[in-house]
Amino acid sequence: MTSLSFRLLTSASLTLTATFLAACGGGSGSSSPTVFTPTVPAGSSDPTWTAGSFAPASSFKNQCAVPRTTRDIDGNPYPDVAGSTTREKFWLRSWTDETYLWYNEVPDIDPGNTDTRLEYFDKLKTSATTASGTAQDQFHFTIPTDEYEQRVATGASAGYGADFVLLNASPPRDIRVALVQPGSPAASGNALLRGTEILEIDGEDAVNGSNVDVLNAGLFPSTAGESHTFLVRDVGSTETRTVTLTSDVVAEQPVNTTKIIDTPTGKVGYILFTTFGTSTAEQQIANAFTQMKTAQIDDLVLDLRYNGGGFLAIASQIAYMIAGDDQTDNAFFEQLTFNDKNPTTNPVTGETLRPTPFYKESLGFNNAFPAGQDLDAVDLPRVFILSTDNTCSASEAVINGLRGIDVEVILIGDKTCGKPFGFYGTDNCGETYFTIQFKGVNNKGFGDYTDGFTPQNASSVIGEKIAGCVAEDNFADQLGDETESMLSTALSYRANGTCPASSSTIAQAKAQRQIQYESDPAQSLLSDARVRSRLALRNSRLLDTPGESK
Repeated sequence: MTSLSFRLLTSASLTLTATFLAACGGGSGSSSPTVFTPTVPAGSSDPTWTAGSFAPASSFKNQCAVPRTTRDIDGNPYPDVAGSTTREKFWLRSWTDETYLWYNEVPDIDPGNTDTRLEYFDKLKTSATTASGTAQDQFHFTIPTDEYEQRVATGASAGYGADFVLLNASPPRDIRVALVQPGSPAASGNALLRGTEILEIDGEDAVNGSNVDVLNAGLFPSTAGESHTFLVRDVGSTETRTVTLTSDVVAEQPVNTTKIIDTPTGKVGYILFTTFGTSTAEQQIANAFTQMKTAQIDDLVLDLRYNGGGFLAIASQIAYMIAGDDQTDNAFFEQLTFNDKNPTTNPVTGETLRPTPFYKESLGFNNAFPAGQDLDAVDLPRVFILSTDNTCSASEAVINGLRGIDVEVILIGDKTCGKPFGFYGTDNCGETYFTIQFKGVNNKGFGDYTDGFTPQNASSVIGEKIAGCVAEDNFADQLGDETESMLSTALSYRANGTCPASSSTIAQAKAQRQIQYESDPAQSLLSDARVRSRLALRNSRLLDTPGESK
């Protein structure tokens, strides 16, 4: 799964970035399966494939080559029965045909082939591209169900509590620390700091070394209690130092930093929000907006540069807390559209389609913050959002939802990832699968940002351009520091209404810079499927809300 405490972030300079950005969901939310007996050839326990003919997915659900005998995170037994890998692939084929947004662009492949279930699933997607030539479906991935359950329920996973960014994933690699979770092993004794450069891992050269397995094992420990040794160099230092870290189960703090900045023209609130995707995110972001309302801020900078998404309902709550009652009345946050087989009904939940409202109350994602509590709003006509290509999915839904009610969004940083799509993660036989099932549009009917939202002064013509300035995430200053490059650019634009001169220089440099991952993919840290899944889970749009079936 994506390591919540030690997750991988990619940079805008990495040309491959979007390939592994993906959406997430909670449980399937499916209704009771229809009883169906598939055709079984003589002498075989497996069904027969006929091109273009699809039995209901429910007829193959939970028929597993290796049934689970354990229980889920809530203590309930898994519904697995004895089956086969072929039956698991037949389920994937029918489920894709029923729910995939572009089902009619998927090749119909015999499930009886020699592919593993994961290899087979990887082929069940469209080959279409966006206007920029990027794959339209960049968001197809899987993760073991037990790891996914832990991630959503607790926000915790094995790691050190540090987030990395890859400025270059292939030699010469450039691996930096983006942020450190308070109270984590990485924070102890300032073991790692924002901007710290990783030079060696367990004796392997992290910049030019060829043993990618050693590097990934150190960066992404699989379990708690693993010890790994790093040679590092801090920002502004010529000296190196050695750090040994022992992994632990670390829970992410969705709201990492808040701050009130006094300026000559009023108070500016700053919130660093790193994920919508854990049950604690609702309460933490609500508390942050209460702080902003109490301080009577005049403007808000919402830092989503590392926020890959999560619960769409929490995105709706944030948009409401920014805009308030008057601007959200008689409007919806987002309308979902599924494939043409399902024009009026959600094919996963069976519910009649209706828009996602601007939620004005808590929904009870966490028992410590029960449903029905009024959310504090700051009633602003505009918001500054700090973004990178890791700003994805539910984060982009906030941008699009606010633009749908004419709240001005000023984008500072870089192009967002480009994901107006989402899905429900669906478990079958111990693996949770994510396949694009819907597209979201705002109150004005707009949702065509498959190449991302882009600051207005960007040199590139790719992306949906909106007001704002290109700015570098340079790792030299702490997040929330007024001198940090992206925040200082936001404050400058707020004061002057124009982008700083440095912004144009950065925009030109970004347009010219090309770092080619494909030159040596085997030496890229992203060649590891486990690493790609970790990255994919970070960029998510979950439809589940409290009380939905898991």
